[in-house]
Amino acid sequence: MSTPSFSRLVRFLAKNGRTYYGDAILPKGVSDIAKATQAKVITGEIFGKHEVTDQIQDIRLLLAPLANKDVKAVRCLGLNYEQHAKEYKPITSLSGPTDPIPIHPMAQEGTGLDYECELVAVIGKSCSDVPESKALDYVLGYAVGDDVSHREWQIQRGGGQWALGKGFDGWAPYGPGIVSSQLIKDPQNLTIFTKLNGKTVQESSTKDMIFSVAKTIAFLSQGTTLLPGDLIFTGTPQGVGMGRNPQVWLKDGDVVEVGLESVGSCINKVEFTQTKEKAKL
Repeated sequence: MSTPSFSRLVRFLAKNGRTYYGDAILPKGVSDIAKATQAKVITGEIFGKHEVTDQIQDIRLLLAPLANKDVKAVRCLGLNYEQHAKEYKPITSLSGPTDPIPIHPMAQEGTGLDYECELVAVIGKSCSDVPESKALDYVLGYAVGDDVSHREWQIQRGGGQWALGKGFDGWAPYGPGIVSSQLIKDPQNLTIFTKLNGKTVQESSTKDMIFSVAKTIAFLSQGTTLLPGDLIFTGTPQGVGMGRNPQVWLKDGDVVEVGLESVGSCINKVEFTQTKEKAKL
């Protein structure tokens, strides 16, 4: 695809009941996409030929910035503010900027339910074996996400498979939109934070990443083709519940806000769910 024609991509439910892609309209001096009440409708393919039209729709609800059918893979970088580790989440873990975080009964067992604010890079063009100096040329834009994790399932119960503690449905809320890489030319100079029930528990700058977004893309593309629609969760700074003393775990009813400078915030409520029967192996 060519350079994106939008500034702040959103996917939203309009007041007329239809779902659209759009370019968020923000008041002067406002950068938080979550505060948008209107958007210019985008027609065509987001990762192909598309057009920002003059048609304006009122936003009823912001959805996950990309429809799941437009996402190719969810790639995660574990512990990027400490070390390099590759992880994956299923596409079904994705959710929107105000959706509840559903906690399946299996994940209610034990302790270790945790938050992780992360910059999310969205790949806009296919690439492989990309040099670090060219890596950002393949980025469509940036969002913020919460890489929700269950440490007990991740470390103790998962048999070494970290994804088992990170891959539950709805455990990757992101958004509130995607800010074009033409607006954010330097993703390594942004404040990122998490608030738990209104209290700041993580606050850092993306400049503190051990591996920059460009280095991460270069690393992940070695012998692997990154596709338009790939989401890369780039790791979280210190302050997660597991690393606190005493440790802090998410509870039913907690409200988690993750935010990224120049992008905005996702605010999601933790909701313990119930099922009629518990499956047994």
